[in-house]
Amino acid sequence: MRDQIAKWLNPKPDTGVPSVGIVEGDYRLNPAAAVHRQYTAAAVLVPLVMHETGATVLLTLRTDHLHDHAGQVSFPGGRVEPEDSDSAATALREIEEEIGLSPERVEIVGYLDRYQTITGFDIEPVVGIAEAGFDLSPDPFEVAEIFEVPLDKLLDHQSFRRESRVHQGRKRHFYEIPHDQFHIWGATAGILHNLCQRANQHLEMS
Repeated sequence: MRDQIAKWLNPKPDTGVPSVGIVEGDYRLNPAAAVHRQYTAAAVLVPLVMHETGATVLLTLRTDHLHDHAGQVSFPGGRVEPEDSDSAATALREIEEEIGLSPERVEIVGYLDRYQTITGFDIEPVVGIAEAGFDLSPDPFEVAEIFEVPLDKLLDHQSFRRESRVHQGRKRHFYEIPHDQFHIWGATAGILHNLCQRANQHLEMS
């Protein structure tokens, strides 16, 4: 399955060079909100967990007191720091800091399209695979819960709903994926929608 997943993704970008090609983002559904601004470089790990019963995507629920995206479902990730050699280094550092998953347990298999948010982040989604059976130790300051969603569900276009709400006086449109008691939306749902599109486009061409 690793080889199949890798075919859906962008290859590793050159170290120190921003990735090129399609840039996804909140502005796809909110073109009127597009502005020129200085983005903060960030990276997230999209962790695919391999179980005997099938693959899942691991997600976290952020605690309510955080400055950015408090109380939202997200991937482990954060700002690119000067000591990070590339976006994969950022994503692996963050997943160890946030949920205690050792980078040695993760195999990087590719990248999704960059995702720019209305809040000013330029996110490189790094896709990694981990075999089930690891222990986690979430940082209680950042992570309220950890849960997994079956990959098959996230590759089904019918799992995504287009929703809207008023944010700072403007109606904002976004994708949402209901899962149990969780509502996956915003940048996280947008990145997963990109994964769904790329996987389905590859299957159609196969």
